[in-house]
Amino acid sequence: MRMTLHTDYALRMLIYLASRPGRICTVSEVADAYRLSRNHLLKVALRLRRMGFIDTTRGRAGGIRLAKNPSEINLGVLVRGTEEDFSLVECMQGTGGSCVISPICRLKGIFGEALEAYLAVLDRYTLADATRNHAGLKILLGLDAEAA
Repeated sequence: MRMTLHTDYALRMLIYLASRPGRICTVSEVADAYRLSRNHLLKVALRLRRMGFIDTTRGRAGGIRLAKNPSEINLGVLVRGTEEDFSLVECMQGTGGSCVISPICRLKGIFGEALEAYLAVLDRYTLADATRNHAGLKILLGLDAEAA
């Protein structure tokens, strides 16, 4: 399975915000730190706000920040909420696909089990687990002045 860039960027945005606890950041800061498209990250921020992972504030002093403690942001929940299609093979699609062997093929069950295992691993981890290396993250994200 390959995650979409939307999910990848959502994870990166949350990691950035977790590296600046309690601070309001801008989408532009996140975009600059990762060298990503600000416009794409705006869409990501909107999805994260709808999911309750970040708070947004409008206006001159506005921006984004985590709405929850990193230990309360489950990676499995995040991935399920940002990915739109978990069809690893065609027959897993809602329509069943058009493969002629679908009625008797065992791949759907095998890949379904693999997907469950993949998500079960993500369910065991939180954003806090992914950001335990605070000092290194701050340096690589250009926040090294705050690392001390």
